[in-house]
Amino acid sequence: MRPNRLNPLFGGLTTLAGVGPKVERLYRRLLGREDEARLLDLLFHLPTGIIDRRARPKLQDVVPGSVVTVAVTIDRHRPSPPNRPRVPYQIYASDETGELILTFFYARRDYLEKLLPVGERRYVSGTTGLYDGMLQIVHPDRVVDDAGLASLPLIEPVYPLTEGLSLNQVRKAVEAALQRLRELPEWQEPTWFAREQFPSFAQALRTLHRPATPDDVVPTSRAWTRLAYDELLAGQLALALLRAHIRRPLGRATPGTGELRRKLIAALPYSLTLSQTRAIDDIAADLAKPERMLRLLQGDVGSGKTVVALNAAAAVIEGGRQAALMAPTEILARQHFGTIAPLAQAAGMTLAILTGRERGRERDAMLERLRQGEIELLVGTHALFQEDVAFRDLGLAIVDEQHRFGVHQRLALAKKGEAVDMLVMTATPIPRTLVLTYFGDMDISELREKPAGRQPIDTRTLPADRLGEVTEAVGRALKEGRQVYWICPLVEESEKIDLAAAEERFAELKQTFGAWTDLVHGRMKGVEKDAAMARFAAGETRLLVATTVIEVGVDIPQASIMVIEHAERFGLAQLHQLRGRIGRGSARSTCLLLYRAPLGETAKARLEIMRQTEDGFRIAEEDLRLRGEGDVLGTRQSGVPGFRIARIESHGGLLAAARDDAQLILARDPTLATERGEALRHLLYVFGRDEAIRLIRAG
Repeated sequence: MRPNRLNPLFGGLTTLAGVGPKVERLYRRLLGREDEARLLDLLFHLPTGIIDRRARPKLQDVVPGSVVTVAVTIDRHRPSPPNRPRVPYQIYASDETGELILTFFYARRDYLEKLLPVGERRYVSGTTGLYDGMLQIVHPDRVVDDAGLASLPLIEPVYPLTEGLSLNQVRKAVEAALQRLRELPEWQEPTWFAREQFPSFAQALRTLHRPATPDDVVPTSRAWTRLAYDELLAGQLALALLRAHIRRPLGRATPGTGELRRKLIAALPYSLTLSQTRAIDDIAADLAKPERMLRLLQGDVGSGKTVVALNAAAAVIEGGRQAALMAPTEILARQHFGTIAPLAQAAGMTLAILTGRERGRERDAMLERLRQGEIELLVGTHALFQEDVAFRDLGLAIVDEQHRFGVHQRLALAKKGEAVDMLVMTATPIPRTLVLTYFGDMDISELREKPAGRQPIDTRTLPADRLGEVTEAVGRALKEGRQVYWICPLVEESEKIDLAAAEERFAELKQTFGAWTDLVHGRMKGVEKDAAMARFAAGETRLLVATTVIEVGVDIPQASIMVIEHAERFGLAQLHQLRGRIGRGSARSTCLLLYRAPLGETAKARLEIMRQTEDGFRIAEEDLRLRGEGDVLGTRQSGVPGFRIARIESHGGLLAAARDDAQLILARDPTLATERGEALRHLLYVFGRDEAIRLIRAG
């Protein structure tokens, strides 16, 4: 149950004066809510700037373009001529140093005569400009008399808006929401709270929405930092509770014999890297313990994660149990299956694949073999956690590209067995701060080296107007028997965005290179995609025009050239993933990044980093710096919760403290039953992490 003290904050915006159902729909859009927008959402809609009305210059000192508040006497009105409503209504005003025109469009005369009476003194605030050499303010923000000046806020917040909502509307609604804000029990650790000189939660919100100085609304202010730390702590505490919940039912130790792993390693055409060996040993040690394993395996493109995962599966199979490997797409699941199958066969492991494509009798027969324990390792997509999929004794769940699955999906797979160990993998190296944020509940193994024999990739950037030269160079490479990927960002030409469409480019290249050319994109049926990939893998086709469907996991060693059109449109991590499809064989590899000039600063920086380095971990840190956390993990698309208040670039340094605090809380008060524990329950509700409280109740 949500604490009663929070109920006012969780009330809908329609409880505020002036917010009816129509306006509430606009607020939903503004606040990113699919269901009802709440007062709390509005209070977390923080200002992006301020209007500073402290400047009170004389008219002769006003700098056009600045926001000022001036004291003027109203001299005369010049209304719009009758029947010409488009001509502005102008009011002439002055002080002892100069003149000012106040300009209004489509204004009511009676209203303006009352607001700005001739001969009276008024304080006018707004953005100044020049019109025919005269100083003017168009539609002043504020017009007040002496009494009104006393209550005029000198510094007013500016908020992000959406079409249909004005700044004044949002300000009024925020002010009304602040009236209902009550002090909440303090959930911060007292010594830390005092040391950091934080305001209370409610006071922090009041400071941000009613700033006294411009510095109050910068992300590094005490008020903003306090709320950012609250958000980070809520995330870390929820992860820690989730981890405790996954681990609390005692795990089952599965010490393997090492026999299958020895056969697997002997079947490899290369020797393991140091970090692969270390990760395999760490995982084997985790599996042999009675606690559940929850480990993140991070590795750059081509660092050999699949081999580590297969060794982990072999360890539980040696102990008489089963393993499952879940990938986010069918192409990736089949790729894993293709990589694993010959090694599994050499070691004597039974293997099967399950995606949406397996149907009917074939599927039923496979599921029966799985129930009987005859299938030891099952590779698949989301199809793995469908209700009718049952294992005899699932011991290890391996989840690839973890950030594309939610916490609930990884729990759903874990529920397919008793005390299931969990290994999650990502081929997108994730910056340290984000690892703590999204994977703070896990132990971490990193694969830093590339397997022996991997070729360096020569990366070059070229403007799109040199497309003809690129096509000629590709033609020469095809004649030499080399294979080429040609990446386009979209499947079809969009009227709004001038991008190179895959189908159009395919038609042009096919005209030039004939049967050597093939196409693969996300809207094709699975069978068609697989057939195109199989033709390319077999060397029947040599030029594969593709969208980013080939981004993750596709492994064709003969392909040694990649052309990426509109490279400036891709994020760094995505460019790095795409480039990782080449450099897998013995031939020297080249990646050509074609861009449309002129380039913005960020795009220029991205392409330069791609030229400089192939280190995915460095690229990930740069991507974070250039784009922000939501884009790096694809969270804007995948539904992983991004931050509402914390800004990684300003508050990333607080993550380690939040993680330590969360671990200490759980060690001392695992059910959040103490006075601080009760306060922390408020925190989890406030930041939408209350599913963690349900885990406590579930025991």
